[in-house]
Amino acid sequence: MNDLTDLLVYGLPALLVVGLGVVGLRSRRGRTPEPPTTTAEGVEHAPTTDGTAPTATVEVSTGEAVVAEPVAPAVEAPEPVAGRLVRLRERLARSGSPLGTRLLQVLSRDHLSEDDWDEIEETLLLADVGAGPTAELVDRLRERVRVLGVREPGAVHDLLREQLLELVDPTLDRTLRTAPGVADDGTPHPAVVLVVGVNGTGKTTTVGKLARVLVAENRSVVLGAADTFRAAAADQLQTWGARVGVPTVRSEKDGGDPAAVAFDAVRRAADEGADVVLVDTAGRLQNKAGLMDELGKITRVLSRRAPIGEVLLVLDATTGQNGLNQARVFREVAGVTGIVLTKLDGTAKGGIVVAVQRELGVPVKLVGLGEGPDDLAPFEPEAFVDGLLQD
Repeated sequence: MNDLTDLLVYGLPALLVVGLGVVGLRSRRGRTPEPPTTTAEGVEHAPTTDGTAPTATVEVSTGEAVVAEPVAPAVEAPEPVAGRLVRLRERLARSGSPLGTRLLQVLSRDHLSEDDWDEIEETLLLADVGAGPTAELVDRLRERVRVLGVREPGAVHDLLREQLLELVDPTLDRTLRTAPGVADDGTPHPAVVLVVGVNGTGKTTTVGKLARVLVAENRSVVLGAADTFRAAAADQLQTWGARVGVPTVRSEKDGGDPAAVAFDAVRRAADEGADVVLVDTAGRLQNKAGLMDELGKITRVLSRRAPIGEVLLVLDATTGQNGLNQARVFREVAGVTGIVLTKLDGTAKGGIVVAVQRELGVPVKLVGLGEGPDDLAPFEPEAFVDGLLQD
C-alpha cells in the first residue's frame, strides 16, 4: 500500500513534468524563428567625452524586450544590382517624361522665336532644374542652334542629350564608400554609412533597400535603428533587415539615445567582422539646433569607433524646391557626401538631379524608381538622360 501511495504522490507529478517538457520541445521545434535583432541596453551610457567605451551592452534579444516585434519572414535573395538600372531606365522612358518630350518638340520647330525660348526656359524651371543651370542650358542651346542650324529630329535629340548630360555631370565620383577598413593600430573596422533626411522622404525604406543592394553584392551588413523617436521606424527597419537575414540594433525604449544605438551597431559589426553598418537617423527639422546637436553627437561618437565613410541624404524628388531647402540644412549639419533621390519616376521633377548637385556640390549616388524592394540602383547620368529622352 505504501508503494502505491508513493507512486501516486511522487511518480505521477514527475511523469507530468516530463510530458510537458516533451510538448514544449515539440512546440519550440515548430516555432518560426525570430528575426536577427539586438537591442542597445543602458542607452544613457553613451561613450563619454574622454573617449572611454560605454558601459552599455548589446545582447541578442530573446526575452521580454522583443515580444511585440514582427515575426521574421523567410530570408530572401535580393536581385543582382547589375541590370537594375536598365529596368529602371525603361520604366522612366515608358512614363513619358514631360521634360525631355517638351524640349524635343520645341527645339524641332522650323524657326525658334523668343516665345519658343521662353517655353524652353519655363519647361526647365518647372522641372526643378534651377534658375542658374536653366540659364546656362538655354544660352548653350541658343548658341549651338544658331551656329549649327540644327533642326532635324535626330540632330536635335543628340544636341539636347549632349547638353543635358553635361548639366548632370558624368565626371562626378558616384562611388559608394562601403569597403571595410583598417585602423592605424591594425584593427579592422566596418564601413559606416550614416543616412539622414526628413521623415516622410522614404529614408528608412531606403536604408532597407540599400541593405538589399549590399547583400546582393555579397556584403555582410548590420543595421542601426538610431531614429529612436519613432518606434515604427525601428520596427520597419528590423523587418527590412530580417527579409535578407541582416541583424538590427535598436533601443529597448522609445526616445533612447541615438548615439548609443549607433555606437552599439558599429561595435557589433566590428565584433562579428561585418563589412558595412547602415545607421538610420531621425529627420526632424522643426528645431534645427536640436537636429544639429543630435547628428553632431552621433558623428562624434561613431568616429571614436570607426571613420564615417558616407553621409547619404535622402530626398523626395517630387518635393522640388522644398527638397533643396532640406538639403541646405543637412549640408550645414551633417557634412553630406552623397544624395539618394526617391520617387524619381519620370515626372516633371527630374531636373532636381541637377539642382541638388549644384546646391550641395555632391553627386546623386542612388535613385529609387518604384515601390519594389529592389527598385534602388546606383545613379548613372547617361541612363538617366536617355530615360528622360525616351531612348
